[in-house]
Amino acid sequence: MSSNQQLQSKTIGLFTATCIVVANMIGTGVFTSLGFQVVDIKSGFTLLFLWLVGGVFALCGALSYGELGAAMPHSGGEYYYLSRIYHPVVGFLSGWVSVTVGFAAPIAAAAMALGAYFKGVFPVFSSTVIGLAVVIGVSLIHSKSKTFGSYFQQIFTILKVLLIVILIVCGLSLAEPQQLGFLPSMGDVNLVFSSPFAISLVYVTYSYSGWNAAVYLASEVEEPEKNLPRSLIFGTLIVMGLYLLLNFIFLYTTPINKLVGELEIGYIAANQIFGVVGARIMGILISLGLVSSISSMVLAGPRVTQAIGEDIPLFKLLARKNSSGIPYLAILLQLFIVTVLILTSSFQAVITYLGFTLTLSSFITVLGVFVYRFRYPEASRPYQTWGYPITPLIFLGISAWMLVFILIDKPKESLTGMATLLIGLIVYFIASKNKMGWSSVKEEAKYVSAYQSDNNQTQFNEK
Repeated sequence: MSSNQQLQSKTIGLFTATCIVVANMIGTGVFTSLGFQVVDIKSGFTLLFLWLVGGVFALCGALSYGELGAAMPHSGGEYYYLSRIYHPVVGFLSGWVSVTVGFAAPIAAAAMALGAYFKGVFPVFSSTVIGLAVVIGVSLIHSKSKTFGSYFQQIFTILKVLLIVILIVCGLSLAEPQQLGFLPSMGDVNLVFSSPFAISLVYVTYSYSGWNAAVYLASEVEEPEKNLPRSLIFGTLIVMGLYLLLNFIFLYTTPINKLVGELEIGYIAANQIFGVVGARIMGILISLGLVSSISSMVLAGPRVTQAIGEDIPLFKLLARKNSSGIPYLAILLQLFIVTVLILTSSFQAVITYLGFTLTLSSFITVLGVFVYRFRYPEASRPYQTWGYPITPLIFLGISAWMLVFILIDKPKESLTGMATLLIGLIVYFIASKNKMGWSSVKEEAKYVSAYQSDNNQTQFNEK
């Protein structure tokens, strides 16, 4: 690929990359999980502290991924990093999970949630048909034009953020405040170290998942050595602030007994703030907001498939691009998997074990920051993790604690996740017989090295 072609392929700026992170993070979790948290936790301070801890966890992960993304500006996310830091088999297993269910299941879940909100306002429509129609439409948009797809992502992400801001402002100004304290007390210490807090944190961190979304499209990001870390950090900070304010509004406006065990928290809170008609309008707006979540995952997921196809001859077909440089076959494969999950509703079962496999993948990747520095001390690092080594260690500590907890609390789902990895291992060894190996890895290493040399020379000339 010539330098002009590489430049033309980089159509994602800092703003779009940040939008992808924000849209990927803000999905159904923040509008649904509070109802299960208040079953055992009735303290306003502890509930907000729960979301603060989840935000710190995501931020530490974003800071760590930023270093790897800037040092290795290539699409593929964990698949690409783990293949280069450890061994191709480690990267393939991570990519295997991403390609099969890692993106498809959350897309299916978001599509069905969108359909459910829409059906709540217009009962005549089928939630399944609406969900499928949106996924197909968004997939077609992102398979045609990168530029139009970027604008589409920006517009729907801005609409989503505006929706949340409006909900927060109206909640503060229109609703009658509830008698719930948000200042810490002695009892909160016991709650923070309780089992309900631990269980809730697993779901909160799932709500924050997506803070690494921009790394999957790194090859298409302008000035990735600068914009990748910035997009991850800015996007995570924005979502962290919105999540804290949004959950404060849910608790501030709605009696806690109305939230206990409920799923549609956003709709219930909107009913308290705006009344029945306003809640229906808010239901439509929330469903529209989920379009940006689906869009961001449709953008990111196929780039992992593409990276695998570029490395492994057996999957070469999936790396094929159209005239716009878009991996359209990878998008179609993801669309097929999502369609199957929606029609069979099997995504609900898949979601339960995704937490273990995705947490394990991000744990190994952040650990890779230490390994990469040790194995390649001379490698160019345009950005280095802020707070190193404390911030990566915080992420690793919380991740390890969650992995142990999930393994103990949900052994069936954890073992299913391990079985998925075992199947991926078998596929890898079949693929390795087809001359898959280090040759492509070395070629990509040369590309990264050349990219860094050109970048260093450009900076020298500017000085």
